[in-house]
Amino acid sequence: MSNSRSISAWALGWRTLWRDVRAGELRLLIVAVTLAVAALTSVGFFSDRLQSGLQRDALQLLGGDVVVVSDNATPDVFVREAQKLGLRGSSTMSFPTMARASDEQGGESKLVALKSVDAAYPLRGNVQTTTQTSQAGAITKDIPAAGEAWVDAPLLESLGIAVGDPLLLGDASLKISRIITLEPDRGAGFMSFAPRVLINTQDLKATGLVQPASRITYRYAVAGDVPRAVEQFKDFATKLVDGHEVRGVRVESLDSGRPEMHQTLVRAQNFLNLVALLAALLSAVAVALAARGFANEHLDASAMLRVLGQSQRTIAWAYAIEFALIGLFASLLGVALGFAVHYVFVWMFAGLVNAVLPAATFWPVLFGLGVGLTLMFAFGLPPVLQLAQVPPLRVIRRDLGTFKPASLLVLGLGMLGFAVLLMAVSRDLTLGGIAVGGFAAAVVLFAVMAWLAVKALRRVVNEATAPRWLVLATRQISARPAYAVVQVSSLSVGLLALVLLVLLRTDLISSWQKATPPDAPNRFVINVLPEQAEGFQQALKTAGVQKFDWYPMIRGRLVAVNGKEVSPDDYAEDRAKRLVDREFNLSNAAEPPEHNMIVGGAWKAEEPGALSVEEGIAKTLGLKLGDTLRFDIGGIQNEAKITSLRKVDWASMRANFFVMYPVAHLPDVPATYLAAYRAPDKAGFDNALVHAFPNITNVDMSATLKQVQTVLGQVIRAVEFLFGFTLAAGLVVLFAAVTATREERAREFAIMRAVGARAQLLRQVQRAELAGVGLLAGFLASIVAVAVGWALARYVFDFSWNAPLWVPLAGAVCGALLALAAGWWGLREVLRRPVVDTLRRAAQ
Repeated sequence: MSNSRSISAWALGWRTLWRDVRAGELRLLIVAVTLAVAALTSVGFFSDRLQSGLQRDALQLLGGDVVVVSDNATPDVFVREAQKLGLRGSSTMSFPTMARASDEQGGESKLVALKSVDAAYPLRGNVQTTTQTSQAGAITKDIPAAGEAWVDAPLLESLGIAVGDPLLLGDASLKISRIITLEPDRGAGFMSFAPRVLINTQDLKATGLVQPASRITYRYAVAGDVPRAVEQFKDFATKLVDGHEVRGVRVESLDSGRPEMHQTLVRAQNFLNLVALLAALLSAVAVALAARGFANEHLDASAMLRVLGQSQRTIAWAYAIEFALIGLFASLLGVALGFAVHYVFVWMFAGLVNAVLPAATFWPVLFGLGVGLTLMFAFGLPPVLQLAQVPPLRVIRRDLGTFKPASLLVLGLGMLGFAVLLMAVSRDLTLGGIAVGGFAAAVVLFAVMAWLAVKALRRVVNEATAPRWLVLATRQISARPAYAVVQVSSLSVGLLALVLLVLLRTDLISSWQKATPPDAPNRFVINVLPEQAEGFQQALKTAGVQKFDWYPMIRGRLVAVNGKEVSPDDYAEDRAKRLVDREFNLSNAAEPPEHNMIVGGAWKAEEPGALSVEEGIAKTLGLKLGDTLRFDIGGIQNEAKITSLRKVDWASMRANFFVMYPVAHLPDVPATYLAAYRAPDKAGFDNALVHAFPNITNVDMSATLKQVQTVLGQVIRAVEFLFGFTLAAGLVVLFAAVTATREERAREFAIMRAVGARAQLLRQVQRAELAGVGLLAGFLASIVAVAVGWALARYVFDFSWNAPLWVPLAGAVCGALLALAAGWWGLREVLRRPVVDTLRRAAQ
């Protein structure tokens, strides 16, 4: 007795830990925590390295550490500040212009994206060039020499010239000396897809192309080896721009440079985060169920410890120490597994980021340990802490010391901490809010619906006419309504995640793929004249292009809103200033584009005086339904009212417009036409089209489309791989939920067998109970999964999605089958256990 009293909480914790590990009673807890931590940290390690790699590559995509972009010559104040901070600087000028071959070479012309560079270019990244189209590019530290030009390979084909031939730019004739294969700071503006011509700044004046009215983009890039100096320059430049001390200037970032890839990467990250969140949420349920079963098994042992003189405080601390140690072990195991698994993601996403990814930081390790320990303390410890309150009299009175709703403070604080961690890992408040909030609301809904179902069960089943096995199964469920509610709720949560995963893999990702399908347009042609429209469309059809986007393209400047004239000074946001200061690309069509979704108002075909506005630009300019806009279109004033708002997916590679008139014809308005189509796989098709219609601009989007679709395929493979973790966590939940009442079932079945019930009847009772619980859980889970999936598609992944009507029915059937399978595996020994053995355990 004295030795027992002298045992410390640490010693008692170690003893119980060692005993429970050998008995296998902690196996389910370890598996659940390990799966959750592995799923979260695998995504965490990959995201950490990917973000570091993107930040590193962003410097190359920008051509410097910080880039000041302006519509006029870079203000001297930025140059002086960079020099004062000891930063290197490089200035470039770029604008669209016409390039042409000499008369001796055929005299063909082509719209190009001209860029002049100085000797310091590029500050970050490397230009790669070659002298033959059949050879791969090599890194060069040079820039075009005076009198020379470097060009993209498609320009040579379009003009019918070669390396060494002259290229005419304005008043200058420059010798083509190299072919550009990689330009680090290319960007993604529409004109950046035109063939690039790179020249020395010294030759720019000789071309005579720079005139007072020329629309030139000036870029001043800075770079330095001292991060603090770079940050100081960035803060300085941002302060000047935000304070409106300079006009027409912005500080450029990767997001603004590659919008289509940025949106794709954000969606990819959100898909992976969602799957990891589902694994963590499932693991939380599994830990709670396993901990309750663990505590139930230790009621008698805790009572004996009280008899032997151990205090409630010592017992509570002993179990807390045991769970802390097992949580730390499972978390470390999960971190190690997650670190190994993240290399699979790195392999799957090979090529997404150039070169080798930087090493991961220590943050995912700390986060994984935090999640694992929070899981144990938030969901595992509350039922176990009740063991310290078991009275010593339980050793002789088994009805004492049953579970009560205690430790609510610990449970509440733990759940709050776990929710905060999940919101952090989601990296998106909307994603985290829908996932965590949706599951929290679902648990309440499942509990209420399960309670109502149990109450209604006895009234629905007529014991006088129903089969005996059904009557017994009904009595089994209604005799312990609390257990039934817990079981149905737990199964529903597990099935909710599994159904959501299936929808994620099939319908949600399918909807994403449809936004950028394999046959998406890879050519954009602009400047098709009205008199060329019929001939151009016929040329496409003759070449085998049957499906293409075809829209008028109208240039118009917004001059008034609701009768009040507007100017850039009326807006504080820099993007709004730029939009008002330039011409819009307008269009018209009787029917809305099939790839645009109407999110406000109504599109009425042939409605006069009506406009449809993209919701993003409407938000930027503060426009709403009913506002009247006046555009200056080639000197013609056109006024119309906003009658609808459209949602445009700018990553869809389709023809999209900010503003559209819902009419088939817009008379007395100067317009050209835009075509978007998938080019046939025929050699020389593009060149023949340009020769037939020399005034058009043919933009090849094949490389960008291929990159986006490559990322899509990589994300799908990664989601499928991570799906395995979440599937395992879901099966653990199902197993834990079904086996949570194993001992109670064993005692009840033993009593029925003792009074003459046959094993076949008890099997039917068990199957009926499991099938009924699984059927209800699957039906409820599927309905909630459809609602959560719709919210995720609409507000997180930004595309439209409607679930098939058969999902609730299929979910109910699958729930019943999974519950039966889990019951067969987890409860098979209940019916095999000798009756005497079961009754002896119950009497002890």
